[in-house]
Amino acid sequence: MVRNPSANRDQFRPHDHPNDTFLLSTVVGSYPKPKWLNRADELVEDPDSKFDESDLEEAHDDACRLITHEHERAGLDTVVDGEMRRNEMVEFFADRIDGYEFNGPVKVWGHNYFDKPSVVEEVAYDEPWLVDEFEFTSNVAERPVKVPITGPYTLGFWAFNEAYPSTEELVYDLADLVNEEVEKLVEAGARYIQIDEPALATTPEDHAIVGEALERIAAGIPEEVRIGLHVCYGDYSRIYPEINDYPIDEFDVELCNGDFEQIPTFTDPEFEPDLALGVVDAHTAEIEPVEEIKANIRQGLRVVPPEKLTVSPDCGLKLLPREIAYGKTENMVTAVREVEAEIDSGEIDVENPLADD
Repeated sequence: MVRNPSANRDQFRPHDHPNDTFLLSTVVGSYPKPKWLNRADELVEDPDSKFDESDLEEAHDDACRLITHEHERAGLDTVVDGEMRRNEMVEFFADRIDGYEFNGPVKVWGHNYFDKPSVVEEVAYDEPWLVDEFEFTSNVAERPVKVPITGPYTLGFWAFNEAYPSTEELVYDLADLVNEEVEKLVEAGARYIQIDEPALATTPEDHAIVGEALERIAAGIPEEVRIGLHVCYGDYSRIYPEINDYPIDEFDVELCNGDFEQIPTFTDPEFEPDLALGVVDAHTAEIEPVEEIKANIRQGLRVVPPEKLTVSPDCGLKLLPREIAYGKTENMVTAVREVEAEIDSGEIDVENPLADD
């Protein structure tokens, strides 16, 4: 069953918040890397270059500092470092989990390749995956920091399973490792954890496996720690209302790209976790006007009241030009604050949020 989002949401409200209403604003995770960081990644692999691992670490630190401040300048209530230290979402974690190995890239579509790992022996937890990353960003940031983690279902099903009788058993072992990592992050001060499970959208019949994995992840994690689940794209009717049984505080969906056609899916039965709603499209290199984003935010009010609505982009923004990503984020925050003020003044009727559209 859903955890207790009201127990952990208010800690992310800035002390100088201008409105009585508070819509939590955040981002999903990834953000465009500065071009010089991509060049630094290339240089450290060049045997003729004098650029070494310590230089790359400094470059990553500089990029994380830069993007964290960029998120704060845009006005976000919770920030991430844009995943500047990460590469592909499965590869990054598989490289840090004992039991995985890499044997070269596989073709996924067109001319795109993915360095798909293999699980060759029982997975095990060695050293923390993200604690250093979180501590660095927390020391840089003035706002609370969210930590995205690729979930065990995606880590299991987007790898070759050569060690377990079933991938389901692999997923459960991975979930125990994610729980261990979350515990380490909580000890370091993390209060907002996001589990990313894009694979669920491709095999929604396995929602029970994801539910059991989330039970393992959430075991022993205190209520003041917010646990979100992000599932991008797909037919959400195939996993709803089952998500109401998940031990999460927040469910993050990608609906802007589909013109919010799936919003009615979440209206019956009642949506129980907080809703994190994508209101800018991560797939288009155009900055949505503030008024358009405000209309998108109102779509979320059809599902949950303001005190249960989180506002974010549809997905990670890493494939966009950086100036576009920033413009979307800045306009999104402006729209959030204007909608809050209009709710306070009664201009938006939260019982009928689309009345004036």
